[in-house]
Amino acid sequence: MKSPILGAIAIILIISVAAPVYANGPIKKLGRGVANVVTCPFELPKGMGDAKEDKGIFAGLTWGIFEGTVNVVKRAVVGVYEIVTFPLPVPGDYEPIMEDPEFFLEKEKHEGAFPVE
Repeated sequence: MKSPILGAIAIILIISVAAPVYANGPIKKLGRGVANVVTCPFELPKGMGDAKEDKGIFAGLTWGIFEGTVNVVKRAVVGVYEIVTFPLPVPGDYEPIMEDPEFFLEKEKHEGAFPVE
């Protein structure tokens, strides 16, 4: 019983010591993948809210649901891909696949489907 616990503690210590070295590499890629998988369901209400805010309630209940669902699937697939491939430097040098935004709670760099005028 103690052997698995000691092994887990040893792995955590090794990762915590090595994490600063790989802060922008595989560890960040793994964290980004986990964050994308965990937060992907929140894309649906966000899509609905964004569309409602920009174009009204009808757009929120139609286009917002569609856009949110597409973003849920996109963020989940990218998250799983990044989790599975985190040890590999693909794409080039552990760069994020989703950059707009890289994480769910980040502010978007570009305007969405309904730009605010």
